[in-house]
Amino acid sequence: MRLISRVAACLLWLALAETVIAAQSAPTPPDNYSGMYSFLQDGEFVQISVEEEGRVTGFISRYGDLESDRGAFLDHFFKQGKLDAKKLAFTTETVHGVWYDFKGAFERGQGKNPGDEAYYILRGTLTQFSTDSNKRTSSKSREVALKSFPQDMDSALEKRD
Repeated sequence: MRLISRVAACLLWLALAETVIAAQSAPTPPDNYSGMYSFLQDGEFVQISVEEEGRVTGFISRYGDLESDRGAFLDHFFKQGKLDAKKLAFTTETVHGVWYDFKGAFERGQGKNPGDEAYYILRGTLTQFSTDSNKRTSSKSREVALKSFPQDMDSALEKRD
C-alpha cells in the first residue's frame, strides 16, 4: 500500500511540475497598443489600430486652426504606419494644407490595469508640416507624450457614432 501511495504522490508531483514548467514557458501575449490617445489639445485625439505584421492604421482628429476651419474637427487619416516592437512611425494625409509625421515608441504609463487611462504612453517627435497659399512648406517639430484613453471611453465614443 505504501508503494502505491508513493507512486501516486510521485505522479502527482510530476504532473504539477509539468504544469508549472508549461506555464512559465508559455509565450506572453504581445501588448495591444490599439486604442485612442490624447493629442495636442483637450478634445483632440489619435486613433491607432495595430493590424497584422506591424501595419498600423488610424487617424488624428483635431480642431482646425485656420480662419476658414477654426473650431471644426479635421480628421487626418494615416497614409502609412508601421509598428516594430514598441516603435511606431506614421505619416498622415494632408488636410487643409497640413499633415503630420510621428516617430516614437510606446511605454508603460501610470495606469495600473489595461484599460486604465495612461496605461500606455506614446512618446516621440511629432512634426507638423504646413503648406501656405504660395506653396511654401514649413515644419514645426515637438516632443509629445500622448496618453491612452480609458477603454470605456473608447466604447462610449464608438456607441455614439
